[in-house]
Amino acid sequence: MGVDRPTMLGIAQAERQRLGRMIQYADPASWERPSAAAGWWNRDVMAHLAAADTAAAQLLAHEPARELEEYRRKLGDEPFTVDGWNAWTVSRRAEQPIRDLCRTWGRAADALLAHAGLLDDDAWRTRRLSWIAGPIAPRYLVQSRVVEWFLHGQDMRATNGVADGWQVGWQHWPVWVTIDLAVRMLPWALGQRGLDLSGMSVQIDVEGPGEGSWHWGLGAGEVPLPDDKPDALIVGRAPQLALVAGQRLSVDDVLDAGFLVLGGDAELAELVLRTIRAYP
Repeated sequence: MGVDRPTMLGIAQAERQRLGRMIQYADPASWERPSAAAGWWNRDVMAHLAAADTAAAQLLAHEPARELEEYRRKLGDEPFTVDGWNAWTVSRRAEQPIRDLCRTWGRAADALLAHAGLLDDDAWRTRRLSWIAGPIAPRYLVQSRVVEWFLHGQDMRATNGVADGWQVGWQHWPVWVTIDLAVRMLPWALGQRGLDLSGMSVQIDVEGPGEGSWHWGLGAGEVPLPDDKPDALIVGRAPQLALVAGQRLSVDDVLDAGFLVLGGDAELAELVLRTIRAYP
């Protein structure tokens, strides 16, 4: 499980180009329409991506993430929240022309990939960057950007006239990368809910674009042995699981439709499915 550095960088480059083409062919009037991301218009999505990818590119270039540091200073003693950061970066770009937002995002995404490509294998795995939810290795920062490009691309396609929405045009790697990151984040996501499931594991087997198999420990740092039997099972369709992890489809909807089926300890499997997420 997992992919090497050249493969992940290739996946990221392909998804950056895919999102860039969507931006190029979007109906110009659609930037002032609501996206499928609740509370955000399509231009807001681009503002969010421009801010996040600029910060990520700066970190990968061994530079301070200036806007992120400015926001942290502004908070003072108040707690940092991802939602607060996102709202602040989008709000301060409300008057920027959409062309400028798109240009800023494209340059930031290209810089991010260029600097990531200069890392050696050791730095890729072991270096730690101060990201929005805490320290993160470059390999997972790049993976998280692919997830954002994929999910937010889907958000905008839903209303901008580019026919590559949630029901068509699935590609393997963006779906797989989204599920993989969500699985890796399970112990953290459970911890955010105050849950300690140390000693337990889940087996996830999904088919279709993004297909894959994961046997993952639910306690921090736990790696099941090859012969260990999982406590819970989740099987079904990969695209729908990716959209559940991306908070774009509800668990109830995918279970009712039969896209995903639970097994083993079904209550534990449902808890995992209701907790899994592909971003902080």
